[in-house]
Amino acid sequence: MSEQQPNPYAKDNGAPGGPGYGYPQGYPATPGTPGYGYPATPPAPGYGYPATPPAPGYQPTVGGMPAPGFAPQGVGGSGLALGDITIAGDQIITPSGPMPLKGAMWNATDFSRTETKIPTHAVVLAIVFFLFCLLGLLFLLMKEKTTTGYIQVTVTSGGRHHSTMIPAVDASTYPWVMNQINYARSLSI
Repeated sequence: MSEQQPNPYAKDNGAPGGPGYGYPQGYPATPGTPGYGYPATPPAPGYGYPATPPAPGYQPTVGGMPAPGFAPQGVGGSGLALGDITIAGDQIITPSGPMPLKGAMWNATDFSRTETKIPTHAVVLAIVFFLFCLLGLLFLLMKEKTTTGYIQVTVTSGGRHHSTMIPAVDASTYPWVMNQINYARSLSI
């Protein structure tokens, strides 16, 4: 291979350390000449550029207190979702629009039912083994639980009302929903 060829498009012919060599230029660039990968003028606040810098996501602590230079964030809930009801910050987001979190009233109604029955295969096994060894009746002790229905969650806040239905998959769905609602109630105080 031969020597490295100079950059024909650079003003200084690609000398090492010069702007044409590929090193990033300082920002803001001198007026009228755009720097390496930067626009010629600083971006104006608008779409895609926030007017104020966002709050830092990570706040280091020293001995349980916020580290110097980091202000504590405002009070608000973390992400919680129940059906199509979501808590984000100090708002309750629903398909019908946002509601204030403070002072919200939460309710849950259990419209589910759990049925216990003997499965069909247990009846067949009980009949077959009863004929052979009289222990087949133990198969009738097999039980199968099925839960059907929904749990209705309603929230009222700021003169608005929203309701959602959460399908009950087993008997522990209602206690789980109540735990989530109790957490939402604690955030609403």
